[in-house]
Amino acid sequence: MATHEVLNQAIQPTGLNAADYPPIAEALTRAGASQRFDEVLAAGRLAASAHVLELGDLAEAHPPVLKTHDRYGHRIDEVVYDPAYHQLMQHAVDLGLHGAAWADTQPHPHLTRAAKFLAWAQSDAGHMCPIGMTYAVIPALRHNPELAAQYESRLTVREYDPVLAPPTSKRSLLAGMSMTEKQGGSDVRANTTRAVAISDGSYRITGHKWFTSAPMCDFFLTLAQTDAGVTCFLIPRILPDGSRNNFFLQRLKDKLGNHSNASSEVEYDNAIGWRVGAEGRGVPTIIEMVNMTRLDCTIGTAGLMRTGLQQALTHATQRKAFGAYLIDQPLMRNVLADLATETEAATTTGLWLAGLTDDAVTGDEHAAALRRIGLAVSKYYICKRGPAFAAEALECLGGNGYVEESRMPRLYREAPLPSIWEGSGNVAALDVLRAMAKQPQVLTVFFDEVKQAAGADKSLDRAIASLEKQFADFDTIQYRARSVVGAMAKVLQGSLLVRYGNPAVADAFTATRLGSDWGDVFGALPTGIDVGTILERATLKEND
Repeated sequence: MATHEVLNQAIQPTGLNAADYPPIAEALTRAGASQRFDEVLAAGRLAASAHVLELGDLAEAHPPVLKTHDRYGHRIDEVVYDPAYHQLMQHAVDLGLHGAAWADTQPHPHLTRAAKFLAWAQSDAGHMCPIGMTYAVIPALRHNPELAAQYESRLTVREYDPVLAPPTSKRSLLAGMSMTEKQGGSDVRANTTRAVAISDGSYRITGHKWFTSAPMCDFFLTLAQTDAGVTCFLIPRILPDGSRNNFFLQRLKDKLGNHSNASSEVEYDNAIGWRVGAEGRGVPTIIEMVNMTRLDCTIGTAGLMRTGLQQALTHATQRKAFGAYLIDQPLMRNVLADLATETEAATTTGLWLAGLTDDAVTGDEHAAALRRIGLAVSKYYICKRGPAFAAEALECLGGNGYVEESRMPRLYREAPLPSIWEGSGNVAALDVLRAMAKQPQVLTVFFDEVKQAAGADKSLDRAIASLEKQFADFDTIQYRARSVVGAMAKVLQGSLLVRYGNPAVADAFTATRLGSDWGDVFGALPTGIDVGTILERATLKEND
């Protein structure tokens, strides 16, 4: 008799489509972009393939290695990546997840790109960093039309070229950002890196940057002090004459999350750079890039949720306990439906924000104002929900989820990053207050938007009324910023679901996140919710 037989193990399938998810199709249809669904499905099919999932495993298992010198002693400051990382980058660029949306002449380029980005998120988190920064850099780069003319078109080409060479000699480029310093963190006005103008119009930049991710990008936007204050600069790795810029990698960070991408400390020692935007206006200039990376943090968290939910649903559908499949156990159904509700709310909101981006870049001032406040509150709240979500999804797999082979620990470790990136929770919450102080009309725009669902749901109506009262006392609003901004985010999500989402999901969301029936953990949906419909919408189907 065999002493070892494998029974009752849930097998994670391949051959699914990560984009075959109703909120994605509904968002595209609602925007009039149904004709672009096929390319989104193509991205989702590739993202869920055995080939790409294995690339993600390999890239994560073989972290990048820093080489400060070549064999002869010359300083080179290069990072060597596993071939799997380069293959993932090639796929992502082929799909247009980098800067291609800015040159896409078809309708709804940013919404389409966001839908593909969301589906692609399950492949590997690390390589999405340079992809997202390359997408985000273009609005900031346009503050210097001359530099934009040289660089922008190269950021949109669907070719991946990892070779270090003068940027203007390459057909395609990748971009990064290098802002924070050890003494300041998010307080970039405390930066000490210094820039000195020289006669040819460039600057010599000296200082140390505490976090610079993807240091093999072709150029970086960085912040440095001039006599006028904090200013934004473009610093290439390779100078126009082919020599290496004085861009020295001190070490790679040993991060909590993904290991496939390198995050580094950089020293500029009279590095050559060119100004982007006016002197002293570095923060408003680079915030153009930050706002776009915040969109990707929101979309990426929704993708993380989708990935964790898919794993949990697959496990519960195949695994039996106490005589029944987990998916048929009432309490597990409650937990899974609660996770699915959270995922659908985050997805709907993230894609709505991407649609607003399409409108804002064409000059729609109302869309720009709505996007400004909507993105700020959503980045705060949705990204904050990521770690709790990842922990619950992992727990659905029990001990199997705690083992690295399940990929769930990777998800769990990565979950805090979007909340930290470009400003942790306090910074994000205070940014909402800053937006309202500088542009008071954004609050009016926000309430006009969420009240479009007025009268359709009593819990939502009560939540809106309660939220309005929060702004009666501005003296203590900074102290209450997290509470207020979190309430704004939930009201926004509830309003979007009531207007555009599936009724079962909307009911579950408003009864819990906006009502009084939600506990302090997942799995507290009240009775009467159409759990079956929620789970049906969340379950991926086999490809045809």
